[in-house]
Amino acid sequence: MELTLAIAIGVLTGSGVWLVLRPRTYQLVIGLSLLSYAVNLFIFSMGRLRVGAAPVLGADGVANPADYADPVPQALVLTAIVIGFATTALLLVVLLVSRGLTGSDHVDGRESR
Repeated sequence: MELTLAIAIGVLTGSGVWLVLRPRTYQLVIGLSLLSYAVNLFIFSMGRLRVGAAPVLGADGVANPADYADPVPQALVLTAIVIGFATTALLLVVLLVSRGLTGSDHVDGRESR
């Protein structure tokens, strides 16, 4: 499970960096989104990966904390997802306005000839 998650984080990071370095603004926005997904997965994995563990304490209330996942990274990732969605929407609006004003979707506003 950890190896699969590490590979997924690596692929998302590599793809995001490659897209950020592309000359078009839409590819830049998608690259930033992939980088944010990679960071979210990384933060989520820091809360301990537990398969088949109970998410809450039992009725008696006594338990070993090592048997449970840490809820703080989960809350941070949930907040980051909402903020990332709003930021992506804002970047797409800026992209559309920029394309309308300049007539090009290149980052510097000029197409290579």
